[in-house]
Amino acid sequence: MGRVFLRYLGGNTVYSCASCEATLTNKDSLISTRFTGATGRAYMFKQVVNVTLGEVEQRIMMTGKHFVRDVYCIDCATKLGWFYEFTPNADQQYKEGKYILEKSFIVELRGLNASS
Repeated sequence: MGRVFLRYLGGNTVYSCASCEATLTNKDSLISTRFTGATGRAYMFKQVVNVTLGEVEQRIMMTGKHFVRDVYCIDCATKLGWFYEFTPNADQQYKEGKYILEKSFIVELRGLNASS
C-alpha cells in the first residue's frame, strides 16, 4: 500500500480531521455553523478535500427527506459527517452539493498562509 497523497486548500484557518489531522477544508469554504449532527454542532462547507464518500442513502432528517452520502477521512477512515446529494424539497435545495462536518470530528488549526 502506498502513501496517501493529501490535498491542501490553503488559507489562514484550516479544518482538519481530529483523529489524524488530515487537512479537510478552510474557513473560506465555511457556509454555516448552525447545523446539528449525531454528536451535536456541525458545520456546512462548500468544498472539502481528502475525503471519500459512501453510497447514496435516503434519510429523513429534521428538515425532511434527503439523499446523502456519509463522508470519511481518506487517511484514517473516520466518519466525519455527510454530503447532500439531492433533496426533493425546493426550500432545501441550497444544501445540494454541500458537506456537513461534525464539530466533534474536526479541529480548527492555523493554516500555512497564516501570519505569525
